[in-house]
Amino acid sequence: MHRAVTAAAVLAPLLAVTLPPAAASAAAPYKGANTAAVQDDFNGDGYRDLVVGAPYAANGGVEEAGAVVVLYGAASSVSATRRAVITQATFGVPGEPEEWDAFGTAVASADLDRDGYADLLVGTPEEAVGSKNSRGSVTVVWGGPGGLQGGASISPPAGYGDGRTYCGFGMSLATGDMNGDGAPEVSIGSHCEGASFTGPFTRTGKPASSYREWRVGDARGVAMGDVNGDGRAERFWLPGPASDNLRGPVYVDSGPPNEDGSANWPTKLPYADGHAGQIGDINGDGYGDLVTGIADDDSVMNATGGAHRGGEIQVLYGSAQGITTAQRPKVFHQDTAGVPGTAEDGDRFGQSLSIGDVNADGYADVLVGSPGEAVGTRAYAGTAVLLRGSATGLSTTKAVGYTQNSTGVPGTAERGDQFGAAVHLADLTKDGKAETIVGIPTENSDGCLWIARGSASAPVLSGSVNLCGTSAGITLSNDTKGYFGAALTSPHIAS
Repeated sequence: MHRAVTAAAVLAPLLAVTLPPAAASAAAPYKGANTAAVQDDFNGDGYRDLVVGAPYAANGGVEEAGAVVVLYGAASSVSATRRAVITQATFGVPGEPEEWDAFGTAVASADLDRDGYADLLVGTPEEAVGSKNSRGSVTVVWGGPGGLQGGASISPPAGYGDGRTYCGFGMSLATGDMNGDGAPEVSIGSHCEGASFTGPFTRTGKPASSYREWRVGDARGVAMGDVNGDGRAERFWLPGPASDNLRGPVYVDSGPPNEDGSANWPTKLPYADGHAGQIGDINGDGYGDLVTGIADDDSVMNATGGAHRGGEIQVLYGSAQGITTAQRPKVFHQDTAGVPGTAEDGDRFGQSLSIGDVNADGYADVLVGSPGEAVGTRAYAGTAVLLRGSATGLSTTKAVGYTQNSTGVPGTAERGDQFGAAVHLADLTKDGKAETIVGIPTENSDGCLWIARGSASAPVLSGSVNLCGTSAGITLSNDTKGYFGAALTSPHIAS
């Protein structure tokens, strides 16, 4: 497939030269590395770093072992010349590369040990554990003044997945400080049940406590954030489609169960749906708002009861009371007036989503990926749609859609690229305006990212660039695509 020419106006030249993480590090931790502004600051230099999963990258001759690339932030934004490539063959990282492990299927970050540096979490849901295929694993790689070095495994709670196979532990990840002690909690989704871990973590990967969230059934998606303004994160479990609810229920976590499971039973939000979600303040009122994605419509489900044709997102607004059972979500799809595009079967609008302020107006915007969108006759070329936050909530005013055929976006829309399979909004340059980042995992053989700077009006397309997997250090084997860009730290719907 066609590879776009990069432009130095936004990013430093994308040279395929790997420098050690220390080249982008600071001598002391950046104060507040566990806050939202620098949630992904692994080396303590004050700039957020960009984590990119490439779950089908090869490791030597080991196909689809997986890799994660960390691109270190700077005033000039990220560059392939300032990077760390993490695999299960990296010194200090537990495990070993095996075929089809898919290390990097999900990624997240938080300062797990409270040392002032963010730490990297990597989900490997296809990893076999003993004789159990696709049992799954989660790895933490520790941040520090030299960047990411050393790691540990986070083990499931006792009794997790008893009697079940193909759990896929680590298929989704979320972090947030639920008890206000400054140490984040970690939530891990799977096909079996959710797992909750209370920080801080020791350097062996041991949490202060943990429990299984078996009461909501499968827990494929999870979102964490403060929706009631008390400074503590709430947790929402999104089990995914069920035989009696293809759109997927949403539960508010109420705490760990007691011995018979009767205490703290999760609260179901009866009007809400979603398969993946994220929390951010869209209307600027100081309360986090929950945005969920439901990408699978009836054509994908081969049943009745899926998402609106082509997929949808839903928004529930936070308040002093949090998000209550009486609330009905605001629904957006490509048949909503003002949303770019046209709803068509299998567009998968809502497959990925991210919340961030691209223009520094104080209202978080929402970027929605639609990797199944056809561009002309090019099926699955993909698109990403930016909806704007405002004092009245999420708005379609000034909404804009991007494809690789948009003027100023590098490259050309091609069949099967899946532009929008993952999306992310994050301020990588510390100018207060989030960059727009879109994963294109099946562009070329390796996969690519599109990155555009934020501005006072909109993402800047002129000078935006594509950064592709091989230039960022991943390796390929035979005819298997690397899927660089399949996972970013904002959520996508896990399968």
